Amino acid sequence: MGILISDFDGTLTRYDFFEKVRKRWPFPPEDDPWEKFVSGEITHFEALAEIFASVRTTETDLLELADSTGLDASFAESAQALQEHGWEIVIASAGCDWYIKFLLQKAGVSVSVYANPGIFDPKRGLQMSLPENSPFFSPTKGVSKAAIVRDALNRSHRVAFAGDGRPDLRPAMLVQPQLRFARGWLAEALRERGEKFHPFERWSEIADELQKA
Repeated sequence: MGILISDFDGTLTRYDFFEKVRKRWPFPPEDDPWEKFVSGEITHFEALAEIFASVRTTETDLLELADSTGLDASFAESAQALQEHGWEIVIASAGCDWYIKFLLQKAGVSVSVYANPGIFDPKRGLQMSLPENSPFFSPTKGVSKAAIVRDALNRSHRVAFAGDGRPDLRPAMLVQPQLRFARGWLAEALRERGEKFHPFERWSEIADELQKA
C-alpha cells in the first residue's frame, strides 16, 4: 500500500484561501500578519488565525470565496483512481478544516484530513483554533506535516508527499525524491537546495504519476 500525504491550499487548489481573504480584507502593510510571519515576528498559525478573523461577510459569501480557490476539476476522478490502485490519500494542512471539508464534500471525495479546526461567526470572522489533542499537533503551525509523514513511513515503504508552501519543506525532505511533488515556493526552495522532485501544475498529475509507480 502506498500513502500520499498532500497539502491542500495551492496543491489541490490553484490558489490559497488565505491569499483570497487577504486581498478581500486587506491589512495596512505595517500590520499585515503574513509579512509578520515571514519576518519571524509571529507564528504561521498566528498569522492565518488573524487573517481569517478579519473576515466580515456572510457564511454563503465566504463559502463562495473558498470555492473560487479552484479545486482541481479532476480531483474526484483522480483520487478514486489512485485509491483503486492501492493508495491511501491523507490531506495535511496548516490551514482551516472549515473550508477544506466544505470543498471535499462538494467534490464528493472522502479522505483523511488533518487541519486546524474552525468555526464561522459573521461578527468575528473565521475563528481558527489549535488542534491541541491531535497526535500531530504543532504549536507553531497547528498541524505538523512532518509528523504525519513520519507516521506514514512507519506504516508503508511507499510514502509520497505533495506541497507548495513554507510548511511543506520539512515533510517533503522526508520522502524519496521520486515520490516528492512540488510547485510554487516549495519547488523553488528544493531547487535552491539541489533536491530532486516532480514538478506539477494540477493535483491530478500527481495521481497519474503515482499510478505508474
